[in-house]
Amino acid sequence: MPTSHPMQINEILNMIMTLKPKSLLDIGVGFGKFGFLAREYLELWDGRDNYADWQRRIDGIEAHESYITPLQRQIYNTIHIGDARQVLPRIQDQYDLVLLVDIIEHFNLEDGLAILKQCLRVGHNLVVATPRTFFAQKEAFGNPFEKHQFHWQEQHFKPLAPMFVYPNNYSLILFMGQDAQAVYLRVTGQERGPIR
Repeated sequence: MPTSHPMQINEILNMIMTLKPKSLLDIGVGFGKFGFLAREYLELWDGRDNYADWQRRIDGIEAHESYITPLQRQIYNTIHIGDARQVLPRIQDQYDLVLLVDIIEHFNLEDGLAILKQCLRVGHNLVVATPRTFFAQKEAFGNPFEKHQFHWQEQHFKPLAPMFVYPNNYSLILFMGQDAQAVYLRVTGQERGPIR
C-alpha cells in the first residue's frame, strides 16, 4: 500500500528530528508521509521566518509512478521513478539519511540485502522499519510491488552496519550507520547504547 501504519510515526520522526539531516532519501515514497513530515519538522522548526525557503534536499524513489501526484512533487526535490534495485546503483549523491519504511518486506532476502548495501553506500545513516509479524499481502492498487515476500528479523540486519533497535510493539525499527551511537544516546538519554 502507498502508506504505512501510524504506530511507528513518533519513533521514526524522533530519529529524523534528532539527526537533523541536511539531505534525505525516502525509498518507497508512496503517499509521501515521511517526506512531508521531514519537510515540516526539519524546515519549519529551525527558527527561520521565510516559509518557502527550503534548506534541505529531500529526494525519493517510487516504483509505482501512479502513486505520485502534485502533492509529492511539491514536497520532494527529486523523485526517481523505478524499482529501487535498479535506481539505487545509479544514484551518486550522498545523503545524511535514507529511509526504508515498510519497504524491505517487499523483497526477498537476497534482493533486500543488496538494497540495504546500496542504501548504506548512498547514505551515512539508514532507518529501516518493517512489520514485526509477517502477514501476506498481495498486489494492491494495480502495483505488483505491494506483495510481501520475506519476514525480516533483527538478525538479518546485524552484519551490515552499527545499529540499534528502537522499541516498538508493531514494527522492527532500526537505525543504522555512522551516527547510530550518537542518535541512540540522544533519543534514549542513556549514556551507552546497545549498538550492535
